[in-house]
Amino acid sequence: MVDQEAASAAATVGSIAREVEEFVAAGGWQQPPQLFALVPTAELLSQQPELADSLDPDAELTPVAQDSLPNDDLAEALATIAWPELVQGCALAQEIIVLPPDAEEELPEVDESSGVSATDVERLKQAAAGHPQRTEARLVAAVLRDGPAACVMRLRGVRTGSDDAEPGEEIVEHPELAPNLVDALRATLLP
Repeated sequence: MVDQEAASAAATVGSIAREVEEFVAAGGWQQPPQLFALVPTAELLSQQPELADSLDPDAELTPVAQDSLPNDDLAEALATIAWPELVQGCALAQEIIVLPPDAEEELPEVDESSGVSATDVERLKQAAAGHPQRTEARLVAAVLRDGPAACVMRLRGVRTGSDDAEPGEEIVEHPELAPNLVDALRATLLP
């Protein structure tokens, strides 16, 4: 029975990650990071019955968009977040740059022994953004308080098939696409 419950929770969080990505995708690209609280739908409807027409009453959890995150360091912003008990999980959508593994050699070197400075981070971001093999992507990571996580990434401008085909978008799903982000989101759910 425990395996079935774990599989159900994993399916739930995977579905929520896809739902959040589709919601954010409807707004197009060039969006700031967006944070969502995952709350029990039944509880949300009991507190706000006027939402009945816009929510799926059969959904176990509903993502609720939160206020904008500060424009500074995302890791620092997440480190300041604590959720009330009602929140059963959270999800974060953010746009990132993805580089192929061999492109790392072309990035500026950073001496990590003394920690990575804000200047180093900015240099790396600029180098990645200007790299000819970069792919823009939207990453959504979702975690539940009781453990399961899911990640969905929409890659933009991906070439598939022939060289003269228009670039399209590709969706990639795997719970370990962004382990550091998953860990940071899990930390926001700790008591």
